Amino acid sequence: MKVAIIGAGASGLMLGGLLVKKGFDVTIFDHNEKAGKKLFITGKGRCNITNLCDETEFLKNVVRGGKFLTSALYSFNSYDTVEFFNNLNLKTKAERGNRVFPESDKSSDVIKALLKHCEGVSFVFNENIDKITKVGEFFKVTVKNKSYIVDKVVIATGGASYKATGSDGSGYKLAERLGHRVEKIVPALCPIKLNDDVRTLMGLSLKNVTLKAKFDGKKKEFFGEMMFTGDGITGPIVLSMSSFVNRAKGVELALDLKPALTLEQLDARLLRDFEENKNKNISYIFKGLMPSSLVSFFAKKCGVDESKKVHEILKEERRKICETLKNFPLAFKSLYPLDAGIITSGGVALDEVNPKTFESKLVKNLYFIGEVLDVDALTGGFNLQIAFSTAYKCGESWCGHQTF
Repeated sequence: MKVAIIGAGASGLMLGGLLVKKGFDVTIFDHNEKAGKKLFITGKGRCNITNLCDETEFLKNVVRGGKFLTSALYSFNSYDTVEFFNNLNLKTKAERGNRVFPESDKSSDVIKALLKHCEGVSFVFNENIDKITKVGEFFKVTVKNKSYIVDKVVIATGGASYKATGSDGSGYKLAERLGHRVEKIVPALCPIKLNDDVRTLMGLSLKNVTLKAKFDGKKKEFFGEMMFTGDGITGPIVLSMSSFVNRAKGVELALDLKPALTLEQLDARLLRDFEENKNKNISYIFKGLMPSSLVSFFAKKCGVDESKKVHEILKEERRKICETLKNFPLAFKSLYPLDAGIITSGGVALDEVNPKTFESKLVKNLYFIGEVLDVDALTGGFNLQIAFSTAYKCGESWCGHQTF
């Protein structure tokens, strides 16, 4: 049986190797010059292949498509992924937050392992798929100078972010031409632009803070690290937040600069600081509470003259300082462009795909796996695990669980 897999990324390589071992005639097509181009830059070149947690915890980190992915994740979980790569002689290690990386810290070693897994697979590189047409019980896959007749087609093209790696959204077009609905494509896991002028704060990192958001009647918050850019904010908690506000309207952002303290505890601390530094400028107190580069910006946000003497600060002003420390407003403007997103939110509509086989409900023997689907998750190896799990579940539906 001949199979065409469109896309030589994580999901395509995983499935291709599984199928060729079971006697399928597999050809993987990619418009790049080599396999795994986006994998190469994943995790800043280290490739965070999965997150070592149970399925319940994993699903808490899925933003879109959790219910749809449940069967796949239970069939092939993060522990299975680690065992899979270890069996390919790729040593792995778990780091903070249960993130799993190759022991070598080289994404190229992950790609080498997947290519070893794909021994026997035929590859067609530097070719765009012009069209896929159904011809009776078969498919005709057409590239520039040649056509391939196959029994099954799997679209594993990834999303539309990081276009330089070949993720250009071409899979969505193929899906639409084959009659599928594609949910709106927006960036996920990307920086956020602000209406505030934060140019003077560019490069400033904040640790142990909580980013809070109100949007569409909902609330969300993340604790950890972030950094100011020339026109906005980025960093782990910002990227996570972006995946929840990327379709929202009227987003309100705020920072809790002192999440370990209650408003009352913070006020008590300020009173002590005020008593000990009565004749100093209020900016001196601020510098004890935050990085000095943030002081002027903070003073403007809470409406207090930073050159004012501590003993001149009114009770109402002190209260405002406390409230701003706990609820420091940031004026949301937008997300960064799609190409700045680590992944893409949106994709092939899930109600048109069977979650137990990943076969199209509209076109027999057509399948969709990985990021081309309308699924996405937070950072930490979750999105790559989704790629591996959907690929495995797809192959399992053809060959049976015991064969893998």
